[in-house]
Amino acid sequence: MNTNCPHGIFLPKYFFVTSGKAVSSESPLNAFDLALMDAKIDQCNIVSVSSIIPPDAKQIDPINITPGTIVFAVLARMDGASGETIGAGIAWAWGTRNGVDKYGVVAEAHGYKDKQALEKELKAKIQMMGKIRRLSFTDIYTKVESIDTIPKGKYGCVVSAFVYVPWSEKEGGRNVNPTSIKQ
Repeated sequence: MNTNCPHGIFLPKYFFVTSGKAVSSESPLNAFDLALMDAKIDQCNIVSVSSIIPPDAKQIDPINITPGTIVFAVLARMDGASGETIGAGIAWAWGTRNGVDKYGVVAEAHGYKDKQALEKELKAKIQMMGKIRRLSFTDIYTKVESIDTIPKGKYGCVVSAFVYVPWSEKEGGRNVNPTSIKQ
């Protein structure tokens, strides 16, 4: 197996999991923006990806990411209106096959559901992903966000994100001085 990756291939070194929720009187878009702010990923350009964790990736605490950074994430999002219950969540697990191959899988779910219903759905999805890949799991982790009842006259949004980080924490959280950038 060739371990030299050609240019342009992205292999995450780290990941973190975050979530947020918000309500807005203005619009669903503003509720979404506020939910991203609550999750502390509002400054990112988020590209949605599917669900495999590289074998050597390590989980880290959420980090501050330089504004404008393009990040790849498995994102679960649910929008709602007054009186509705909404939820969104992420589940992940590390699996092994034949005691040799090791990698992880991620699942997302959203809907007009509470936290308990989403956790049950997410665990079932992860177990099915493992079954079709012949992976054995020891633990399944979840991160679920919900709003039980969106207040009258408001829009609500919940997000959960599994964010892939390709760079070091130091590089990802660098401060950019706008005056030092030549236009």
